[in-house]
Amino acid sequence: MDDLYREALRVLEIEASWIREAGALASGSFAGAVSILAETRGKIVICGMGKSGHVGRKIAATMTSTGSPAYFLHPSEGIHGDLGLLQKGDAALVLSKSGETEEIALLLPCFERLGIPVVAITGSGDSLLSRAADVVLPLPDMKEACPHDLAPTASTTAMMALGDALAMALLNMRNFSPEDFAQFHPGGMLGRKLLTRVSDLMDPGPLPVMEESAPLSEAIAAMTAHRGVCFATDAAGRLSGIFVYGDLGRLMKSRTNVLDLKLGDVLIRDPITCTSAELASVATARMEERGITSLVVTDHDRLPVGILYLHDCLQAGVK
Repeated sequence: MDDLYREALRVLEIEASWIREAGALASGSFAGAVSILAETRGKIVICGMGKSGHVGRKIAATMTSTGSPAYFLHPSEGIHGDLGLLQKGDAALVLSKSGETEEIALLLPCFERLGIPVVAITGSGDSLLSRAADVVLPLPDMKEACPHDLAPTASTTAMMALGDALAMALLNMRNFSPEDFAQFHPGGMLGRKLLTRVSDLMDPGPLPVMEESAPLSEAIAAMTAHRGVCFATDAAGRLSGIFVYGDLGRLMKSRTNVLDLKLGDVLIRDPITCTSAELASVATARMEERGITSLVVTDHDRLPVGILYLHDCLQAGVK
């Protein structure tokens, strides 16, 4: 085995063991930590110095994007003026492996003065931070992945994993849905997938609707003008069947002359449809699953209101 890859496996195994042990250690205090963060009337203030600070920024971003408003307060900036960001009703999540970081120590009385409860992620059960915290999520007493046991590596990985665990527990408590998530990510692929409705992408017409008595030659002309699809409705205007290029190809393999047929002779009855209110991603998946390239969009009375084309969905980035 390559020496470099062997080193990679060593690091990954150490970090995985830290996460497993951190999970076991959190069994007695995790619910209390979630309760404090969930009950806050303000925001979740996350603090950490050095590498813990970088982890704290990521946790704050994850919480905010999943329905738990949070922000990162740099401890040294906090004690030099940024404490004005704190408000009564906030809750604090403080990250420090040693629990004795000077800047953190200076912040703790400020939290106490404002009545801000503190959840700590720390590796020292007898540290200043542990004694000041309302709830402690302890880190394992294990060696870092750094071969000199100096650079924060596995400890910060465990902090991040605990932060993710807190964020996901809060998400579940708040019944935060994929649609809620998309509201915070409207510009990306997820936003397109979860916010785009069929009504946003469908062609509203004029629609290629024809009488069932129409000659097949006219139906073919209509299909050509409407990207390979036409359909018929009954006397009440409800969708009665659909005809597409694929059906024409199969029909021509089995008949010498198809032009003597009427549209009603070749319609696919009870075709797959969608509604305008559906997520376009769901309708796209339906088309891909069935190997079709368009869906007639109907209302609750099965009246056609548009056509959704697979190409338009894919071009819009919805999949």
